This record gives sequence, C-alpha cells and structure tokens, in this order.
Amino acid sequence: MADFRIWSDEFPANGFMTHAQEFDQQAFGGSGENVSPALQWEDPPADTRSLALTVYDPDAPTGSGFWHWIVVNIPPDVRALPRNAGKADGSLLPQGALQLRNDYGTVGFGGAAPPRGDKPHRYIFRIHALSAESLPLDGNVTNAVARFMTHLNEIDSATYTGLYELK
Repeated sequence: MADFRIWSDEFPANGFMTHAQEFDQQAFGGSGENVSPALQWEDPPADTRSLALTVYDPDAPTGSGFWHWIVVNIPPDVRALPRNAGKADGSLLPQGALQLRNDYGTVGFGGAAPPRGDKPHRYIFRIHALSAESLPLDGNVTNAVARFMTHLNEIDSATYTGLYELK
C-alpha cells in the first residue's frame, strides 16, 4: 500500500519557506509577497471523494495557533495546486474548490508573519482525504466550521511542514 503524502518543491520538508510565502502587510510585520507555494500530493486512499487543504501555525502566540489557509471541495482526482493558487480570487484553484477566510480575516492564503525575533514557527500544510463528495459550505462560513466538517469527514491526511521567522 502506498503512502499518502504531500510536498512542495519550493522549500524542503522542515526547512525554511521563502520570502514569497511571507505575509505582505506591515501591520503584522510582513513585507513578503503572500504567495502560496506550489503543492503536490499522491496516493490518497482509494475511497477519497474530495480533498481539503489547511495551513496552520501551532506556534502563533494566540493560545490556539493561527490558520493561514483553508480550501475545501477539491476534486478527488486533483494531485497538485500551482504556485499562488491561494490568491483571493481563487482563479488558480480547481473548479468547485472553495477557500475560506483565514485568521487574518482575508480569503485565501495568508502568508507567514511570526513576531519579529520569535523562534522559527512551523507552518503545517495538511491535505485531508474526505469521505464526502463535497462539504455543504459557502463563503460565509467560519474556518472553524469548515475545519470541523473536514475532520468529521476525514479518512486520512498527510502533512508537510515549513518553517519561517522574521529576524
């Protein structure tokens, strides 16, 4: 049996993400490009009916981490997202996929912006194989509800972690 896995050619596993993946708003200390990395995955379970993608920073000083990207209703035969698929208009996402508001309050990918001088933060990219053909959500639902529905329907998941720090 093959292993379900996800990766990016833009940074090594457990290695540092690039300036392109840094958030682009000074209010959070970022001056990056806010570009989601190209991602690939392979070997989801045979009974996968849809996929979801989340990006989470467990090291954020919030008491509950920080959610940087939530995409649901990715068709089960999709095996990659191109660079900048997380732009707000969703034009580079597969048909039917829906991205929701991240913890910055914006739709799409919200790049890394850990507090300046803090230790490197982990950014966990998780692809979720789901038993549901689609999650009954719209763009007004909170990302917490989307994550609840994702976990409720999860068959399996795979993760890939990047690091980032602002010096």
